[in-house]
Amino acid sequence: MNQQHTSRPLTGKTAIVTGASRGIGAAIALRLAQLGANVTIDYLSNNERAQQTVQRIEHDAAAQGRIIVCKADVTDLNQVNELTQTTANTFGGIDILVNNALNRYSFDPRNRSTFDNTGWNNYATQLEGCLKGTYNTCTATLPYMRRQSWGRIVNISSNLVDSPIVPYHDYIAAKGALIGLTRSLAQEAGAWGITVNAIAAGLTVGTDSSRATTEDIREHIIEQTPLGRLATADDVAGGVAMLVGEDARFITGQTLHVDGGLTMR
Repeated sequence: MNQQHTSRPLTGKTAIVTGASRGIGAAIALRLAQLGANVTIDYLSNNERAQQTVQRIEHDAAAQGRIIVCKADVTDLNQVNELTQTTANTFGGIDILVNNALNRYSFDPRNRSTFDNTGWNNYATQLEGCLKGTYNTCTATLPYMRRQSWGRIVNISSNLVDSPIVPYHDYIAAKGALIGLTRSLAQEAGAWGITVNAIAAGLTVGTDSSRATTEDIREHIIEQTPLGRLATADDVAGGVAMLVGEDARFITGQTLHVDGGLTMR
């Protein structure tokens, strides 16, 4: 077997990672590039931060895949179509889609909205960024995957769906809906050799969303977690790498909990 393909199992594959200018998305983009994939980094507004992420990946000795950046709001289908077309034109196709983008959210237990104070607009905002964004990207990329009878889709959800330690109502509802879409699409897409899975990430240190989480909540989560710490962006990226790899070719419609064992089912 070719040594390059042994050490870089995604060589020749092309991935789109949404919301990838920072945090979890940036870690996923780096991991896929280290595995040999060409990667399109989608970002919403901060071009400087996206370019910094590109530079970090390009300066990583292990990263072999080519990287481009595309500015696209995943809630806008026209922009998503442009993102998809640019990726296909640059790299020759699309093999992997990682839906990481979401509307801005802060895991701040001190200032969270209770159910009585959470209006439908709050739910709609989160559903727009999470569910509609994923719907748009899947709509745009699935034709490429169908034509080649191969594809990997990974949707980034949350372990709060199964274990709402703090009830962030609108966020959890949107991430739960994403799990439903993951399962229903997996049922249909399997006919074309496409797997669709989700990652249920635990509270992840160093992200914008987790910055406001209070120390007592962090400590409570750590105490309840068998592996005794919070998740990192690299942990989530590792889960994605596993699901898009060839060893996971017979896994679809599943939700992988990357939370140190906090959620056991």
